Amino acid sequence: MARFVLRRLGFLLLTFLLTSIVIFLVTQFLPGNVARIILGREAGEAAVQALRQKLGLNDPLPVQYFHWLGNFVVGNWGDSYSTRQAIFPLVMSRTRNSLMLAGLTLVISVPLAVLMGVIAGLNENKWPDHVISLSSLSVVGLPEFVTGLVLIQVLSFTFRIFPANSSIRPSASFAEALPMLILPALTATLVLLAYIARLTRAGVVEELKKLYVRTAILKGMPRNTVIFKHVLRNALLPTITIIAISFGWLISGRKLRPFIEEGTGTPSASNKVGVTSTMLTTSLTFLDWFSPGPCMMIGI
Repeated sequence: MARFVLRRLGFLLLTFLLTSIVIFLVTQFLPGNVARIILGREAGEAAVQALRQKLGLNDPLPVQYFHWLGNFVVGNWGDSYSTRQAIFPLVMSRTRNSLMLAGLTLVISVPLAVLMGVIAGLNENKWPDHVISLSSLSVVGLPEFVTGLVLIQVLSFTFRIFPANSSIRPSASFAEALPMLILPALTATLVLLAYIARLTRAGVVEELKKLYVRTAILKGMPRNTVIFKHVLRNALLPTITIIAISFGWLISGRKLRPFIEEGTGTPSASNKVGVTSTMLTTSLTFLDWFSPGPCMMIGI
């Protein structure tokens, strides 16, 4: 077991190293001269060269890479010249909000999806299976921005249950942020629901057809005991893997949403529905050389 864990940690570190190399090389191909961009077009060549020397941009690429990686590991990510703020606290504030949103989404979606998958699997090719399969696939077939707009219209503007604005203060606690996180979490829940439910259903159906289940039932073991002690234990193994992958996707892959990132890393509804602005896209748009690397490494 220890050797397995060490081997997996070794693969994790290798993946991190290779990813950092790719990200570093990508940032090197950003257009323009970073020193010229920072100082402006009117700056003299001597000032530009002095700043390049100060930033270490004249060093060989391997030296620049190890310097960049070392600073990333210790949290010295530099300052964003477009916002004139330190990058590390900006990214961490967004990471905190993303973690809260991802956690709430999983708390809502996982129990509901697993329950739906188990009911569908236990009633294979019966009306509960058909209803659950049809409804979940219908919802997941809609684009995220459509389901988000519908939720905003119904739950915010029609019934006024949840706030349409999800701009969260950096110092806000989870309890204070909860009302503003529910709408984005419900939007993400509808996306995950069908995937997890269908995978759970497939696992339950497969396990129910195995010989050990039939043998246990024929020996007189209660059906509920067979299902909850044996069938679910084996059927949920692939589902757990998908849940872990979904958690990473919720943190790093939430791009298309009918909400606008207003400097907090958490979505908010606005009259400019359909537009998103993340740290990564903003830094690339304004050629902010120092922000894309940490943003891609963290996955904001």
